[in-house]
Amino acid sequence: MAEKLEPLDPYLDKGRAQRRQLVRRLITRPLISTVVRPTVLGEDNVADLEGGFIMIPNHSSHLDAPMVFSLLPDSLTNRLATGAAADYFYRRKFISSLTSIFFNTYPIERKGKRGPAAGMTGRLLRAGVPILVFPEGTRSRDGKMGTPKPGAAALAIKAGIPLVPIAMSGGHEAMPVGAAFPKMGSEVFLFIGKPMHPLEGEEPEHFMERAFHAITMMLEQGTPHPVEEDGSSPFDQPAS
Repeated sequence: MAEKLEPLDPYLDKGRAQRRQLVRRLITRPLISTVVRPTVLGEDNVADLEGGFIMIPNHSSHLDAPMVFSLLPDSLTNRLATGAAADYFYRRKFISSLTSIFFNTYPIERKGKRGPAAGMTGRLLRAGVPILVFPEGTRSRDGKMGTPKPGAAALAIKAGIPLVPIAMSGGHEAMPVGAAFPKMGSEVFLFIGKPMHPLEGEEPEHFMERAFHAITMMLEQGTPHPVEEDGSSPFDQPAS
């Protein structure tokens, strides 16, 4: 008998997406904008983006995920989903429903476990649902970027979809690791990079390295349109 898998229908449902959009506009976006002073730049970089993609921000604060889902344009976040541990967030219906309405979460089975949520990330990507992944795996303790893991790049290569780099600045200062509450009025910036596609035969490690180099350039230059020393863009595929 085939194993019953977690259904994908809720993540493709337009009504559910509209409810999340309403929550963003009426609750989370005004709330986050009261806590911090946000600036979002680079929407033009994703004007033509359609279908599935993997969003990869740098990670330095508990505010990062709320800022991504609340402050980025609806075109990026309407269907954006993120994984949550099945054995923790999905044990109680109330908790899973609450995280779902704010972050469009989907269950992820812990390592070594097999259940209805097995392979959920790949199934969502193949269905055209974009995914949020923090490649560093954990928040930076000092505000500096850590070494990203290549898993998201491997998924993108396998699914034939782009990585969308997001450079986030100011989150660490607003709410660093260990802080119980954010520092009110802190200035934060979210720079939206251009979608990046893998090179033919490119290894996930190298693909992720290129994407995080683009994030570094956006942070250093304070723009979603950074330029290399030779005048090229870090988002462009390097010449062979």
